[in-house]
Amino acid sequence: MVIFRKPLQLVLVFALAILPLLSFANDEIHQDATTEETHGEHVDESQDKKAKVNAFIEHHLQDSHDFVFFSDEKENKHYGFSLPVILWDNGLKIFSSSKLHHGETVAEVDGDYYKLYHGKIYKTDAEGTISYDDDHHPTNVKPLDFSITKNVVSMLFTSVLLLIMFVGLARSYKKGPIPTGFGRILEPLVIFIRDEIAIPNIGEKKYRKFMGFLLTVFFFIWVLNLLGMTPLGINVTGNIAITVCLAMFTYVITQFSANKDYWGHIFWMPGVPLPMKIILAPIELLGTLTKPFALLIRLYANITAGHVVIMSLIAMIFVGQNLAADMSISLALTLFISVIEILVAFLQAFIFTMLSSLFIGMAVQDHHHDEHHSEDMLGDHDNAVI
Repeated sequence: MVIFRKPLQLVLVFALAILPLLSFANDEIHQDATTEETHGEHVDESQDKKAKVNAFIEHHLQDSHDFVFFSDEKENKHYGFSLPVILWDNGLKIFSSSKLHHGETVAEVDGDYYKLYHGKIYKTDAEGTISYDDDHHPTNVKPLDFSITKNVVSMLFTSVLLLIMFVGLARSYKKGPIPTGFGRILEPLVIFIRDEIAIPNIGEKKYRKFMGFLLTVFFFIWVLNLLGMTPLGINVTGNIAITVCLAMFTYVITQFSANKDYWGHIFWMPGVPLPMKIILAPIELLGTLTKPFALLIRLYANITAGHVVIMSLIAMIFVGQNLAADMSISLALTLFISVIEILVAFLQAFIFTMLSSLFIGMAVQDHHHDEHHSEDMLGDHDNAVI
């Protein structure tokens, strides 16, 4: 059977658009079709729906100690798999997250008790008591958490996937100058990163040194962004801790690769009066910190905003009163936003890689101020003679 390209693309786009809907279907609240319901019951049911929708959106955006594919509210069962919990509390404590049971039970490990509360693990007693301060923040001791969470598993899966793809690309070159199989898709993207990002921003002489990092960060962010559009609730690049780490890699590489011209511009800018050099030095030094900050905020904010919009549009189906009308409108809007999110997934990876290469290029390029200044002086002298 032959499937034409355009219909196949439409089917894939529509499938991506309705994938989040599958997760919401597990939390759907069935209304009683009786006419004896009071207005107060309608209000309570509507508020209950909104609370469940908000909880689902928060669960999708936040990290978790286990993978949950879907849940059965009637039997209070969660279908998925647990992940290892690794704590440091007067020694190393390793146990399965199934002991925490999504925060519903207290886990006993070597005589100590731990409870999962709002995505964080606190030390407690056998009853699971949580103490609060005046601002209603938990005051229980929080051990150091090195657990293998859902985000960590996603990053490990992405890393293995990238390793398999590029090892296959490298092996395909042994057969000839033209890659085979999936390498035909990867090669144009690698050439695109080299010719449109690395060489224009870093230069032909120095770009090869940084190509490994640029390719890694581009494909790593792109694949994670695409995984974030699945109903598994994976939102790695929407976690600010992840974007901070990615931006720190760019910052460290930039600073340790910088030449003397770069540092000379920061601490002793040429061509300006002495008082201005003293004033501009701390400002330029602060500018080295604002660049990675812009990287992490841009990626975090755009990905998080896209997820919130898609989840909110789907929530209209379950919060609204007219299910048929709300479903048609929500599916249309969700399809539209999902198509945009596919573009944003690529665009954010491209922007992060582009800005990283730009910052690296600014740090490694040679300025040759003295030579330019001498050439300008000779040009002015020749003009004066003429």
